[in-house]
Amino acid sequence: METILSIQNLDKKYGKVHAVNNLSFDIQKGNVYGILGPNGSGKSTTLGIILNVVNKTSGNFSWFNGRLSTHEALKKVGAIIERPNFYPYMSAVQNLQLICKIKGVSYDKIEEKLKTVNLYDRRNSKFRTYSLGMKQRLAIASALLNDPEILILDEPTNGLDPQGIHEIRQIIKDIAKNGTTILLASHLLDEVEKVCSHVVVIRNGIKLYSGRVDEMTASNGFFELQADNQNKLIKLLENHSSIGTINNENGVLIANLASELSASEINKFLFDNGVSLSHLVKRKPSLEQQFLDLTNNK
Repeated sequence: METILSIQNLDKKYGKVHAVNNLSFDIQKGNVYGILGPNGSGKSTTLGIILNVVNKTSGNFSWFNGRLSTHEALKKVGAIIERPNFYPYMSAVQNLQLICKIKGVSYDKIEEKLKTVNLYDRRNSKFRTYSLGMKQRLAIASALLNDPEILILDEPTNGLDPQGIHEIRQIIKDIAKNGTTILLASHLLDEVEKVCSHVVVIRNGIKLYSGRVDEMTASNGFFELQADNQNKLIKLLENHSSIGTINNENGVLIANLASELSASEINKFLFDNGVSLSHLVKRKPSLEQQFLDLTNNK
């Protein structure tokens, strides 16, 4: 799989502030990556460095397996890292035509990109009449005009109402389905969980985790169990090799798995040993819990 972006030991210091601290990760073609961390964790600084608008202190990054210089590579990149800045008295089409002139691309893609972001019906409306969500969608359309191989977004749903958030997230998913690689920075766990396939978790500029969202921890999950004979249930669980710690939360037993075990397997084991369950659910820890575990343990 092609590596679109590789970051190695990236560092950025502002005086005594270590904004990005020895950061390394790769972006592979065709995936949706989230850089996740609280405000001030170094997300925007990292994006600024790879887009050549912030100077790095040390370290390296390379685009497209090092085949292209950063200047050439950025022609294949679409990015929104600041609030969209369009002319309020001009229509969506007129604003995009101006951006086409600046980028040196033809007008041919304007109609298609406006349809992608669901603004085609409002293409002749002046920008000043747009809602915040519509303005953000127009910004995404502008970033897509050069058919980029990777789209970079910094906090794409910041300040939007729930409807606007939903629309932007759906558009990101649709763009990704068409094969465009996406890198977005967010402080919202919910956003990363719903939109991204991969995540890089950073705090105070330091990487805590990099990998698939669904593999953020090595957890095998846990069971929620209830039975009439809770004491016998506890004893059986304690003696099962796949069960780790057991907690009682308001009468529901939470049995953490030490190794992989299906709900049907535990149900059969307990039934064969004289316990009939009234409640059995297998769950994975939420991304929120995993994120808290990561950030609290470092």
